[in-house]
Amino acid sequence: MSLLKLSALTISGITLWLAPPAILSRKIPMHNLVQGIALVSAFACCFEARRTAIALGKAEEFEAMEQRAITGDAEDELATSVYVAEQKRRQEAEQILNPAPNPNDMVLLLERALALSSSESEPEISEPELTSEEQELAEKIMNLKVRGYGKVKIILELWGASKGGGAKYKAAEAEYRRLVGE
Repeated sequence: MSLLKLSALTISGITLWLAPPAILSRKIPMHNLVQGIALVSAFACCFEARRTAIALGKAEEFEAMEQRAITGDAEDELATSVYVAEQKRRQEAEQILNPAPNPNDMVLLLERALALSSSESEPEISEPELTSEEQELAEKIMNLKVRGYGKVKIILELWGASKGGGAKYKAAEAEYRRLVGE
């Protein structure tokens, strides 16, 4: 609409400026008045056309800025989504290359490592057969160890030997070592 208005005002201004001198005579007073009115109207059309052109230019500039902002937002959104997708692919690749250890697998690996280290470092010694009394005593020792008892306290508790280091205590300590396997 503004472009149509601008064109109409420009053509009207040029017509009003050029037509009266060519059509009307200067000798007739009424023609002079019409020429004056035509020239003033031509100036008014030109000024209105100028004002419309400035408004149209500002509107186009605003639309261009708005379009650049929309384009910039779209580019930022696209770049962000590409970055997020790349990070996700990188994490997936790392998970494929370095899978997270399964706790069950870790336990199995530790048991194998312990089995290998114990079999490599110490030759297997067959344990002597224990009698039922000795097995009960060994179970009591293990239960006390689980409760947090130390070697001396276990010997005092089960054999009743005094801590002084006498023969009874040494015999109980040797029996303790044999049952525990130290």
